[in-house]
Amino acid sequence: MRYNYRYRLNPTDELHERLAWTVDTCRQVYNHFLHRLNREDGTTAYSEQSVLPDLKREWTELKQVHSKVLQKVVQRLYDNLSTLQGRKDNGYPVGELKWKGPQEYCSIKYSQTGFELKNTSGRTVLSLSKIGDIPMVYHRDVPDDATIKEIVVKQEPTGEWFAVLGIETEDEAPEKPKKIEDCAGIDVGILKYAHDTDGTAVERPDLSDERDRLEREQRKLSRKEHGSANYRKQQRVVAKRHADLQQKRQDFLHKLSNHYAREYDLVAVEDLDAKGLMELPSNSRNRAGAAWGTFLRMLEYKCEREGTHFVAVDPDETTKECAACGAESDKPLWVREHSCPSCGFTADRDWNAAYNILVRGLKQVGTGCPESTSSESKDSDGLRKSADDFRTPAETALPTGTDSVPAKRVVETGSPICSRARSARSHGP
Repeated sequence: MRYNYRYRLNPTDELHERLAWTVDTCRQVYNHFLHRLNREDGTTAYSEQSVLPDLKREWTELKQVHSKVLQKVVQRLYDNLSTLQGRKDNGYPVGELKWKGPQEYCSIKYSQTGFELKNTSGRTVLSLSKIGDIPMVYHRDVPDDATIKEIVVKQEPTGEWFAVLGIETEDEAPEKPKKIEDCAGIDVGILKYAHDTDGTAVERPDLSDERDRLEREQRKLSRKEHGSANYRKQQRVVAKRHADLQQKRQDFLHKLSNHYAREYDLVAVEDLDAKGLMELPSNSRNRAGAAWGTFLRMLEYKCEREGTHFVAVDPDETTKECAACGAESDKPLWVREHSCPSCGFTADRDWNAAYNILVRGLKQVGTGCPESTSSESKDSDGLRKSADDFRTPAETALPTGTDSVPAKRVVETGSPICSRARSARSHGP
C-alpha cells in the first residue's frame, strides 16, 4: 500500500535561501519548456528530458540542481497538459497553459534518488542532494518495511517548509468482509454535519473564532499599500489565519472519517456533486466550509485502508422517501421532522435520509437490509419495516476527547414530537 507522510522542515537561513533558489530555478525551467512546447509540435516528456544535458551546458546554474528534480519539472509540465486535454475532452471550456509566476510554483520533487533520512546527534534530518541536511520535525516513524519512493518539498504561503514522503509498504489492503454485521448510512448536512443510522448526530465544528481572526487580518491587509514590505508581511499573517482554519477543519474530518472507517463493515454515503452544490446561488460559504467533498474522499481511502465497504449511492429523493413505507412526501428545509402522511411514521429528517441511504447501499453491494425487530412487518421487497420497529435516534457528537471537536452531552433519546407520536400509537385514541 502507498501512503503520504507529511513533516515540518526547519531549515536554517542558509538552507532556506538554497531551497527558495532551487524552487525558483525549477520554475524558470518549467517556463522554458513551456515556451518550447508552444513553438514545437510533436514533443513528449521523454524527448524533452533528453534535452536537459545540453541545456545544462548552456545554463550552467542548472548543474546545482539534482537531475531527477529537473526531469520531474518537465514531467510536471506534460502532466498538466494531459490534465488540460482531459478536461477539454470532457466538454469543459479550457484555455492554454500559462507561465508560472514566483507565487505559483512552490514545490520540487525528488524521485528514486537524491534524498535520504539521517539520524545525526539524536535528531532526524532530511538530506537532499545539491541542497544539504535539513532538520525536520519527525513526529512519527516511517514503518521499517516501508520504502520511500519520492519526496515533495513545498513552501506554504505562510513561509513554512514541509516535506511529503511518498512511501510504499509490502502490506496489501485488507480484504473486505463478506458477511456484513455492522453498517451505517450517513447523511451530511449543514445544521448537523453528519447524521447516521445509529442515531448519532455530529455537530459541525465551531470555527467562528478562527473566521473572525481571519476577517480581522484581511481588513488590515486591505489598508496596506499594495506591494509594500508591510503588505507582504501582512499577507503572511493572513496566510497563517487561513492555515489555522484549514488545520482545524482537517483535524475534524480526519477523526470523523477514521471513526466510521474503523467501526463499521460497510459505510453508505450520498454521491454528492460538491462542485455543483458550490455553484448554487445561495449559502455557498457554508457549503464550502462544510467540505463535504473532502470528507467523502477521506472516508473512501480510509475505508480502503481498513478493509471496509464504501458505497456511494444516488442522493435523489433520500429525504423525501419514508424509511418505513417508501412513500414520498415533500417538505421544506426548515422542517426537521419527517412525518409520513401515508403510514404516520415520524422520525428525525436526517435519520430518515440516512436510513434510505443505507438501504440503497446494501442493495448496491448485493446484500440484505438492516435487521428488523419484526419479521412480519416487511413489504414485498423485504426492505421496509413498520414504523414501530425503528429506533428514534439519540443526538450526540463525535469524536470525543479532542480540542477541535468538543464532545457534546447525549440528550434524551428522540424528540418530543416522536415521543408523542409513539405514545399515541401505543395507547390508541
